[in-house]
Amino acid sequence: MPIKLKPLRKQVIVVTGATSGNGLAIVEQAVAAGAAVVAVARNATGLNELETRLSVSGARIAVCVADVSDMAALERAADIAVEAFGGFDSWVNNAGTGTYGTLEKVPVEDHRRVFDVNYFGTLHGSLVAARRLRGRGGAIVNVGSILGDRAIIQQGPYCATKHAVQALTDTLRMELERERAGISVTLVKPGAIDTPFPEHARNFMDTPPRLPPPLYVPDVVADAVLFACAHPKRTLYAGGGGLLSSLFSQAAPRLADLAMEMIGTTAQQKPDDAGDLTRRDNLYEPRTDALRGSQRVHARRSSLTLQMQKLPAPLVVLAAAGVSAGVAFAALAARRNS
Repeated sequence: MPIKLKPLRKQVIVVTGATSGNGLAIVEQAVAAGAAVVAVARNATGLNELETRLSVSGARIAVCVADVSDMAALERAADIAVEAFGGFDSWVNNAGTGTYGTLEKVPVEDHRRVFDVNYFGTLHGSLVAARRLRGRGGAIVNVGSILGDRAIIQQGPYCATKHAVQALTDTLRMELERERAGISVTLVKPGAIDTPFPEHARNFMDTPPRLPPPLYVPDVVADAVLFACAHPKRTLYAGGGGLLSSLFSQAAPRLADLAMEMIGTTAQQKPDDAGDLTRRDNLYEPRTDALRGSQRVHARRSSLTLQMQKLPAPLVVLAAAGVSAGVAFAALAARRNS
């Protein structure tokens, strides 16, 4: 069957990782657009507060306490969507966690936990959604990362999971397309986003972590995700800084590695600003959630790169070609001057 996605105001959307950062922004923008939402997260208190706050303004919202590493819990979330709204039209795999520290410093069990949430959580949600959407159509939107294009020092486990999510999403897309399931599959790749991630991540560095600039507000990711819920897209980059980093790494991988080795660690450290200590380390248990991080940073409120990707395909190709040519020229000039 052909892919036909409903406008947002007619959709029911399941969102994992819904009480913090990008997930919270997705929920808030979705209900503002008229969609019904099933919010999924580990944080029961955060879910109850979210449901109460949005219901007061007339939003249609149901909640499900679930750890995405548990596939049965996500089946329960799908059942709640059926009970509350008769089913769902889009499923957003957004929940994620991470660590800071070298591969040797991060214990192997913590490596596995990051994979349990980021990769297997996305796999679980994708399989549950595909089974429920098959034959009726809809969208599966996976939130990956620019770090699925290139790795960054001090975040090895997280980078590895996002590379795996890239492969998972591409495989799922091909399989569903081959059987003409009528399901759109999109990978959204945020750059650095001002969420509580640095505070939530388990830290093995001697200095409080931060996200390297340029940063964008979570609404930029929500914009990309909700566009993908209503418009079939293969990939959307949320934030021009991340896209430029990816293109530069492809054009000059050795130079990108050297730059990462020189400044990658210091760019991810904020010695004088640890942020809200009540948010620290949610790898195994939920902590205080919020829309944005509490560290003092500047975050851009919009992304021209994202808006360009939302244009019709021919215009996107022309714009991308121009950006790629500029990055290639810069890389060539750097090589000549080195």
